[in-house]
Amino acid sequence: MELLLSILTSTLWVLLALTILVFIHELGHFLTAKYFGMRVERFSIGFPPTLFGRKYGDTEYAVGATPLGGYVKITGMIDESLDTDHTEEEPEPWEFRAKPVWQRIVVITAGVAFNALLAIVVFGGLRWSEGDTYIPAENVEQVYVEEGSVAYDVGLRTGDHILKVNGTSFERFDQMDPSSLIAADSMTVTVMRDGERQTLVGPSDIISRLSRARDDDRRSRYLPGLGFQPPLVGGVLKDSPADSAELRVGDRVLAIQGDTVRFWQEMSDMLQAAEGTPVEVRWFRPDSLADSAPGEAGPILVRRTDEGRILAAEVAAEYDKDRDRYLLGIRGPGGNQITRQTMFEKFGVRTKSYSSLGALKAGVVDTWTYGRNIVVTLKRIATGRDSLRDSLGGPVMIAEVTSEAASAGLGPYWRIIGALSITLAIMNILPIPALDGGQLLFLLYEAVTRRRPSARVRLVAQQVGMILLIGFMAFLIFNDILRL
Repeated sequence: MELLLSILTSTLWVLLALTILVFIHELGHFLTAKYFGMRVERFSIGFPPTLFGRKYGDTEYAVGATPLGGYVKITGMIDESLDTDHTEEEPEPWEFRAKPVWQRIVVITAGVAFNALLAIVVFGGLRWSEGDTYIPAENVEQVYVEEGSVAYDVGLRTGDHILKVNGTSFERFDQMDPSSLIAADSMTVTVMRDGERQTLVGPSDIISRLSRARDDDRRSRYLPGLGFQPPLVGGVLKDSPADSAELRVGDRVLAIQGDTVRFWQEMSDMLQAAEGTPVEVRWFRPDSLADSAPGEAGPILVRRTDEGRILAAEVAAEYDKDRDRYLLGIRGPGGNQITRQTMFEKFGVRTKSYSSLGALKAGVVDTWTYGRNIVVTLKRIATGRDSLRDSLGGPVMIAEVTSEAASAGLGPYWRIIGALSITLAIMNILPIPALDGGQLLFLLYEAVTRRRPSARVRLVAQQVGMILLIGFMAFLIFNDILRL
């Protein structure tokens, strides 16, 4: 029952996101067509068969049973319906084909413009409501890099101090987010290593590698394989090996089997290498977490310091089949208020609030960044530098990501809607028949040559475009299933 309820809830969140995106896009076409005096015969969210609809004035407003899109049918326009009955007659004043070419261009591009505006509003609203919390990059003096990861392939190594990303000063650690890194055609990272400045050039297929890494670990916020978090215990699972050893929230792991632990990920790698055999774990417990004297039943007191105690215990990590990893049963430093405060103090976390105007400007910047990254990705795929199969996701992947965002809260959910909205805008403006960009291409040809392409040419182009889109969608769905 719980599984069924979870599937139903996820489906509803995905359908809501699709409805918002399609409604805003088609609303752009609808309002501009009405403004220029064009007759709109149908405004549909979803494709046929029609579930229900009602006519007001000249327009029928309907909801279709196929939720993967929508359309606005404007009289006198060759569109998804492939209707050419009107082409043999003289145009009426209210028809699309009777209007000046510049008005038709506005109507065709309005859906894309409205999707871009939605992204700006969403990103701006998030900035205004949530503010901006970030870690100054200068306060992260060293990073940890997992061998064989994307970060390792870029050339980063444990102990590096990152100075620049893509040639600009590395001011915020969230610049190591993949969406920021792929903004440049050739990704570069400048680091200080062993007292020497080095500039690293990322692999040519960085987007494909990032996509494959995301399939393996969807929780990665920064460049996959890159970490900086100290080994602070943010939570302890009941009856886990850590619980048996009496590790507590706020403890900081110092060493495993005599090897110093500097980072959370480093500790995890050491546990995997041990493969479940008992190892000595040493940790520091501040005086603020004072408890009963160790040694009676639990950890051994190694020594006291001015600020707390160093404790030790033999611990054997347990194998988790679902994650295919050995686990102590502890959560990272973000899982508890005590450790979050420690992280804030260690890294000097800063918080920035926005005025309404400032949030709107930030929304424009965020939309531009997302859009630029999509264009760069498409360019790299077109030139063969990245794999189409690894770099693009289809309806199944979009549904999965949207569902995950919804489960994380309204903020992540709306952030996904904003990202999908600008993605929809860019994909729709591509010069492909059956998309807005294909219609725009014909209109630009007419504006330059003063000649309108024949109805037959436009009809054939629309038919070919529909076949290509259906084939491409089938490919993406099949590819999504293989990547699950």
